[in-house]
Amino acid sequence: MPAKSKSQQKAAGAALAAKRGEMKKSELKGASKSMVKSMSEKELHDMASTKRKGKPEHASKS
Repeated sequence: MPAKSKSQQKAAGAALAAKRGEMKKSELKGASKSMVKSMSEKELHDMASTKRKGKPEHASKS
């Protein structure tokens, strides 16, 4: 599942780092905190590896 915005992609990257043990889960905030609990490492990797070009900073609420 690709990220829909740059901020979503960054949150997935932070959650992935925590899941891999590269950073502490207690350092996570906001969306990345819930992502680490609800998504697999593969799902996080797929979302974090999305290209940023052409993505909005934040996803629209539609």
